[in-house]
Amino acid sequence: MATPSMEDYLERIYKLIDEKGYARVSDIAEGLEVHPSSVTKMIQKLDKDKYLVYEKYRGLILTPKGKKMGKRLVDRHALLEEFLTVIGVQEANIYGDVEGIEHHLSWDSMTCIETLIEYFNRDPKRLEDLRGVRAELDNNSGPE
Repeated sequence: MATPSMEDYLERIYKLIDEKGYARVSDIAEGLEVHPSSVTKMIQKLDKDKYLVYEKYRGLILTPKGKKMGKRLVDRHALLEEFLTVIGVQEANIYGDVEGIEHHLSWDSMTCIETLIEYFNRDPKRLEDLRGVRAELDNNSGPE
């Protein structure tokens, strides 16, 4: 089972490979705002756990297990961003909120969130109703 830290690395590596075709230690370190030595240690752990194959000075490749997990993590992140957008969270807060909650939700919860998004997407009137309720609450919760 991957730890939240391992998930962050796998998600970043997957995105880099998807965007650039490769993932360098320096790119991973920059994206996660960690030291390259920390990246090297985690890459060795991910190699040991069969998420990727790492050869010093030659780079890394994701194994099928690593690709599957990386895609799942990227999809989870995107789903949570969409969910927070749909329910009306301010755009400036979305990224930080997703980073704060993504490791704390079960895959069952993610499936329920996905279902809820689909529910709203199937009928735009539902989304209008949700936004109307939010506006009512905002208007009624002001200072007295």
